[in-house]
Amino acid sequence: MDVGTILLLTMAALFLLALVGMVFSAPLRLAGKALLNTLLGLGALILLNVTSPFTGLSLGVNLFNALVVGVLGVPGVVLLLLVQWVFT
Repeated sequence: MDVGTILLLTMAALFLLALVGMVFSAPLRLAGKALLNTLLGLGALILLNVTSPFTGLSLGVNLFNALVVGVLGVPGVVLLLLVQWVFT
């Protein structure tokens, strides 16, 4: 292969790499945001359980509850507490 062919193939590969990066950047950003919200929800559940001797409120610390709180925020905590209250 001559230098021109190698240069052309390198430019094509870089173009395809940039195109793939642009296509997948939005879903990766969305997944990162969902992961961050889930971790914040997990922190909120842990904080709720730490304060349970004072408030009398407690929820299980698990992935499902963290996802609900991460997606819905404070209304998610209220929703989980209401569901717990209905089923007990």
